Amino acid sequence: MEAVEGEKKGGVVLQGRYEIGRVLGRGNFGRVHVARDLRTGKSVAMKVVTKEKVVRAGMVEQIMREIGVMKRVSHPNIVELHEVMATRTKIYLALELVRGGELFGRIVRLGRVREDVARHYFRQLISAVDFCHSRGVYHRDLKPENLLLDEAGNLKVVDFGLSALADHARADGLLHTLCGTPGYTAPEVLRDKGYDGAKADLWSCGVILYVLLAGSLPFADDNIVTMYRKVQRGDYRCPTWLSTDARRLIPRLLDPNPSTRITVPQLVETPWFTKTSISKPISIEPPAADPAPAPACAAQEEGEKDEPETLNAFHLISLSEGFDLSPLFEGDSANGRREGGMLVAPSVLVVDVKKDGGDTLEYRSFCSEQLRPALQDIVWAATDPPGTAAV
Repeated sequence: MEAVEGEKKGGVVLQGRYEIGRVLGRGNFGRVHVARDLRTGKSVAMKVVTKEKVVRAGMVEQIMREIGVMKRVSHPNIVELHEVMATRTKIYLALELVRGGELFGRIVRLGRVREDVARHYFRQLISAVDFCHSRGVYHRDLKPENLLLDEAGNLKVVDFGLSALADHARADGLLHTLCGTPGYTAPEVLRDKGYDGAKADLWSCGVILYVLLAGSLPFADDNIVTMYRKVQRGDYRCPTWLSTDARRLIPRLLDPNPSTRITVPQLVETPWFTKTSISKPISIEPPAADPAPAPACAAQEEGEKDEPETLNAFHLISLSEGFDLSPLFEGDSANGRREGGMLVAPSVLVVDVKKDGGDTLEYRSFCSEQLRPALQDIVWAATDPPGTAAV
């Protein structure tokens, strides 16, 4: 590691400021370490980005934009960027260390959350998103994977790699880059005719609220083209166990017409949003047994069942990746990635399945409900670590 000025308690020291510790995770362009600020003694998350990989992938502008945006948005529910350092070959971002993990990792383990708990987190999400919009920042990739919890149970929005600023709009006042994560992307973004970044973010918030309350995606389908058509029509099914206020709010968030979609000022005045909630959820508990069926919300077709839809492996991958769709239309293959690994020998087949990005809820649901049952005749040699299925 460059700019190491010595050793301290077994860890390398970066520019005399941070003692670098264990690796927390790895990404396309580098890794994230736990680090200790030697000036304050506080722990941070040190994101180490390899410049060569960024340049090779043509992502320099995106990385610089992410840094600029994070310097602009300082909010209790947004991960804070403390400091940026650089050497000849690497960029170092000292970020707020969020120890509570992913909010939706807990949902996957324990099921959908109670409405009062969902309300607590959704209020924090809207607070962060509204602040970003007031600063001319549009996230454009809001999804469960990008929501973390700190030790106090507060939500933190992360990953502004696909964000845009108000001055990125064209002469028509709209954004035009096709980006986001399928399943969470607003219909007007998919139409590729320009969109309002604030309204597109609110759609994504609506999907997140639905997943919080229902435990599944609203527009899931085995065929991604069919899924996009459902998104365009606002064709989804609302679980019968939701309260009347929730069933009234969700269709206003998941309104395919951005001109009539609910705005933040309207949202914060709705009965569901303003209802008295618990002060702070200590843990996410499985909800009580479903109450008697209630009237369906506006987007539910009469006679349909409420079971979550299933996904195949191809659809899972499509839903999981947060990506910029532009290279698909420009013939740019620089951003191509290898997904996992497979070793084939004359008498043995080893498949290593790993999640290195995307939606945790859908990935774990796929592993537990489809992959394992399909391979039930195979002996599993060992207990799998989280996020890995080994055959």
